[in-house]
Amino acid sequence: MSTQQKPLDVICIGRIAVDFYGQQIGARLEDTSSFSKYLGGSSGNVAYGTAIQGLKSAMLARVGDEHNGRFLREELQRVGVDTSSLITDTTRLTGLVILGIKDQDTFPLIFYRDNCADMGLTPEDIREEYIASSRAVAVTGTHLSHPDTRAAVLKALKIARSHNLRTALDIDYRPVLWGLTSLGDGETRFIASKHVTQQLQEVMHYFDLVVGTEEEFHIAGGSTDTLTALKNVRQSTNATLVCKRGPLGCVVFEGNIPDGWEVTRLHSGVRVEVLNVLGAGDAFMSGLLRGWLNDEGWEQACRYANACGALVVSRHGCAPAMPTKEELDDFLNRENEVKRPDRDIHLNHLHRVTTRKRQWRELCVFAFDHRRQLAEMAHEANADETRIPTLKKLLLLGAEMAAIEAGLDDCSGILADTTYGQSTLNAITGKGWWIGRPIELPGSRPLRLEHGNIGSQLIDWPLEHVVKCLVFYHPHDSIEMRAQQDELILDIWHGCNKSGHELLLEVILPEDNPDHEERYYHEILSHFYRMGIQPDWWKLPPLAPESWHAISRLIEDKDPHCRGILLLGLDAPEEKLKAGFTAAAKVPWVKGFAVGRTIFGQPSRRWLQGELDDETLVEQVKNNYLKLIDYWRAARSAL
Repeated sequence: MSTQQKPLDVICIGRIAVDFYGQQIGARLEDTSSFSKYLGGSSGNVAYGTAIQGLKSAMLARVGDEHNGRFLREELQRVGVDTSSLITDTTRLTGLVILGIKDQDTFPLIFYRDNCADMGLTPEDIREEYIASSRAVAVTGTHLSHPDTRAAVLKALKIARSHNLRTALDIDYRPVLWGLTSLGDGETRFIASKHVTQQLQEVMHYFDLVVGTEEEFHIAGGSTDTLTALKNVRQSTNATLVCKRGPLGCVVFEGNIPDGWEVTRLHSGVRVEVLNVLGAGDAFMSGLLRGWLNDEGWEQACRYANACGALVVSRHGCAPAMPTKEELDDFLNRENEVKRPDRDIHLNHLHRVTTRKRQWRELCVFAFDHRRQLAEMAHEANADETRIPTLKKLLLLGAEMAAIEAGLDDCSGILADTTYGQSTLNAITGKGWWIGRPIELPGSRPLRLEHGNIGSQLIDWPLEHVVKCLVFYHPHDSIEMRAQQDELILDIWHGCNKSGHELLLEVILPEDNPDHEERYYHEILSHFYRMGIQPDWWKLPPLAPESWHAISRLIEDKDPHCRGILLLGLDAPEEKLKAGFTAAAKVPWVKGFAVGRTIFGQPSRRWLQGELDDETLVEQVKNNYLKLIDYWRAARSAL
């Protein structure tokens, strides 16, 4: 099998763990009160980083048979990493790392790796046919520190050599993982050790590429003079040596090691404001492997590597901070004009939209986030408002039954609130549905938020929940009204960028202004784009074809990564919605609908009045939802 026909580009073997990054920048770990959870471990990061750089990567390791192990598997699978040899270990737990960001030079971390799953790798886990299915094997130094994992790595390397695969080593020296420091001292990056040096030099001849910092080459070469250490390494291997020199960049050694740095070629790094150096090396390796395995030459490979490392040091975390291929290519195409990539608005937006966790080809959303309308229904029926949460659970049941019957498969969603629907949200979260939650105070104009500051709300939200904000907006509103609403919407947008939540912005022309010309929607969306607001989703009423075409051109120009548009219902009768679906179905940017009262209005009113039992309510809601799904599908299929 030729290298170009192989299913995989690179198999990563080594550490994979869950990283808990402290969210309080500048705090000691002792004082850190909350953490963000990310995929971590050097090999796990490289598998992830190479996948989002366009390589067909795989992870060969072990994870625990528990929540953290499943999290790591799902994170890798989401970006296309092959996990068929990511073994579930039923006797060990997934490794953990707790990390903090104290200042630009202080990054405390603690490894929780006592008999962890990835250190349970054995030679029996290495299958020749799997190794041979790849063009390359990339390993990290930690797995050379223990007899069992070392034996597994050596078996993989021998198989790789016998099948003419490329082989790469990231030295990845962590003294604590070689038993050279106290268990709590994960921060120390270098301690001299003849034993470690010997263990590394014994395997150097297996590699075509060896990558490390100056300190890592110090341990590999047994000298604290970098060039001397590199010369010592050269005695053990003919591999290309890539020495990372921090913010300066890196140097590539393909032959003999010179006596002075002045005769070496420095591949310069990228200037950024450092937030967090942890994980920068894994990003560097990911970019380097992209260039190396695609035979683009060392200059281009180092451009990729240095830029990947620079972008990661300016962000929180490692794997989620790594640039995607599109993001990195955009930066390198503009590198002369982007002096500070960590502050570039376009680049940061690209990172946000190209690292989304789910793709939605279309959506049929049942919206029952209504609060004021349902409270009014309850009052009209002389029913207690405490019945509304039960009603919402029944509405969800009807939605789930309709989704199964219609075979929606990754196209189903709900809009539900926390005021009456928290238990409903809890029940559907984690099931793969699209879930939106409103933040606006119902009916507020100017816009106000129902539960206070956006930041204080989102800190408690699951990341999969989409922020839905309804704003009644008119271009002819007073200057004061528009300024007040603009300021709050911009704050919501910044809050979503900070938290990582997606934003659905619903725009409706207000009833108190009778001037409802459709062209105003294009004007309003243009205004928000000029402000720098780029919602992941828009929610708009049905419009005429010419209005849809104008809005489509606007989105393509201002944010081609927009998720799309969902149609709102406004309690419209079914025939009117059907006509709206027909007009919108021709527009690729319209991904579906998010309709509520047309589905639940009459059945809910009758249930609150005691005219329907639970089963009949659920059946009627299900059937109404199915009708709209059928209308939408019919409109789409008619194209």
